[in-house]
Amino acid sequence: MTQSTVNPATITPEMAAQIRTWRVDEDLTWRSVAQAATDLWGSEWGSNQLYGRDLCVAAAKMMGEDPDQEPWN
Repeated sequence: MTQSTVNPATITPEMAAQIRTWRVDEDLTWRSVAQAATDLWGSEWGSNQLYGRDLCVAAAKMMGEDPDQEPWN
């Protein structure tokens, strides 16, 4: 099992909503979500695709949605 790059406890409802907007409404890739999050909130991950995926997973789960199903994927 791989370890997540994101601690879900650090994701606020506002952050989850922003991540959902990037991924679902703006149709950003995981890499682009990672870069947008890095630009907005600062992180060491930059445009790391795994970081973007982990952000989307954490946000989707917080919202009671499945990150592997529409509209996330």
